[in-house]
Amino acid sequence: MRRFIPATAVLSEKTKHSLPLRRWRWRCFSQVAQKEFDNKGGVVVPKMPSFDYAPPPYTGPSAAEILSKRKEYLSPAMFYLYNKPLNVVDGKMQYLFDEKGRKYLDAFGGIATVCCGHCHPHVVDAIVNQTKRLQHSTILYLNHAIADLAEALANKLPGNLKVVFFTNSGTEANELAIMMARLYTGCHDIISLRNAYHGNAAGTMGATAQSNWKFNVIQSGVHHAINPDPYRGVFGSEGEKYAKDIQDLIQFGTSGNIAGFVSEAIQGVGGIIELAPGYLPAAYNIIKKAGGLCIADEVQGGFARTGSHFWGFENHGVVPDIVTMAKGIGNGIPLGAVITTPEIAEVLTRRNYFNTFGGNPVCTAAGLAVLNVIEKEKLQDNAFVVGSYLKERLIALKDKHDLIGDVRGRGLMLGVELVTDHELKTPAKLETLHVLDQMKEIGVLVGKGGFYGNVFRITPPLCFSKEDADFLVDAMNYTMSKM
Repeated sequence: MRRFIPATAVLSEKTKHSLPLRRWRWRCFSQVAQKEFDNKGGVVVPKMPSFDYAPPPYTGPSAAEILSKRKEYLSPAMFYLYNKPLNVVDGKMQYLFDEKGRKYLDAFGGIATVCCGHCHPHVVDAIVNQTKRLQHSTILYLNHAIADLAEALANKLPGNLKVVFFTNSGTEANELAIMMARLYTGCHDIISLRNAYHGNAAGTMGATAQSNWKFNVIQSGVHHAINPDPYRGVFGSEGEKYAKDIQDLIQFGTSGNIAGFVSEAIQGVGGIIELAPGYLPAAYNIIKKAGGLCIADEVQGGFARTGSHFWGFENHGVVPDIVTMAKGIGNGIPLGAVITTPEIAEVLTRRNYFNTFGGNPVCTAAGLAVLNVIEKEKLQDNAFVVGSYLKERLIALKDKHDLIGDVRGRGLMLGVELVTDHELKTPAKLETLHVLDQMKEIGVLVGKGGFYGNVFRITPPLCFSKEDADFLVDAMNYTMSKM
């Protein structure tokens, strides 16, 4: 088992000699040793790509002042990254800026949310222009913004998926989708996957399957199937073998008929886990035989992020009955949606169902601008080209550093899992925090996820360039080379 020695640790001679020589050189460093290593032509601090933008001077409160107010007035449940929390005051495309004007490469994208780029001029113009004309009314009146976005979204989906209901978030979208499945089928049981995350409200918390995100409240009618995880799963990449567990759950945990099945194509919060090949087609087939609906959660994987396709589920060759989305749909504007068939959508007419802010004209104007930018700037193509290049570089880095256990994902939705033992796949929790923090000091921001908190989530804006990809990988390599 490897031992992580922080950069600032002072070790006794006995401790030094107790560590294998190769691992000691790899896991530990000092400022003097690193300086000598750099001067000999080894790994040097990578250089940030040039970018023609300088933010205006910041005159607001300092990070310390904000943190003090946050501790006093905001929920203690709100956590933050890094030993020294980052005060972000400006953003432009794939870059963020702190209070002192320092630039950071944003490889997290506000948790897979900023797809066009921070403050993209076309999206900003759409928001400002609509706000000047009409900020809010109600869907009880007519307005073209909501209808235009609904039409544009329907044209992006296959089959008869053409009826849209707008929400404010992904959690709300998944809540509505689950309720619609239950109403349409007349059944209550839902199947989701272990390690899944679908939200934190009453119904979605039930579908979520990580104890980290579940409170001890009533969560009924949800069964969690074995996760088809190619890296940690019992059947590796043999997707159809995992699907048999769904059949077992239906036969031995339900009446034999179910309401539906909900899954992401790539689990985001769960650690960028792409479902094993062949799993979704087999799972959908079993669900349909049991009378259930198939719900595709595209909150993180949708809107061209995977590069090869616009929606994550398309990578698996399936067509769901309901699709949920949020995050990338608004490039940071609070907006979500549920899209389904006319027949399924009809269930909401049995009673009154209303959403005050769902379909707000400012939000839907932003959503339409996002779709236009993705198309005009060929961001799906860029996600594929740059994402493939970045993944190749990360795989090469894995061959260099034993700390990297797995590199996975598609397009610009990539994960790097850190382990201290390749055979046991022991999560490298402390090492992950250390690398995360040191990369920030170099100027690269990545996310962290997975049940054990040992996976880097790389979900940058889709305008990310190959130069940005090089800087990210070089920063990770530099940090790991110093350990």
